[in-house]
Amino acid sequence: MEILTKKRKYGGIFSAAAGVAVGAANGLFGGGGGMIAVPALTLAGVPAKKAHATAVAIIAPLAAISGAVYLAKGAVSPSVLLPACAGIIVGGIAGSLLLKKTSSSRLSALFYALMIAAGLKLSL
Repeated sequence: MEILTKKRKYGGIFSAAAGVAVGAANGLFGGGGGMIAVPALTLAGVPAKKAHATAVAIIAPLAAISGAVYLAKGAVSPSVLLPACAGIIVGGIAGSLLLKKTSSSRLSALFYALMIAAGLKLSL
């Protein structure tokens, strides 16, 4: 609850714009909104661990909505869907347990290293 009482660095317009960017990234790329949500949340004054946890809470329903649209349009590969979902559940549980044990500075370093690596891979 301390997040709600802290003075935020940015207001509602920033949050709404970040929300549009997160939703657009998730809908367009089938994921990746968290890569925008985490930095936006930290810019808004949310501590690193809470930013990552909040990003997951934001992305989960967003991914479900995007997934439903893709399912309805027949754009989902059924042979991959169930195994991927099983892996995502296991990975999500493992990641949430690791989040509790990882320092905020290490978490941020790992996150930004992953962002840089993904950016380099896409640009090469």
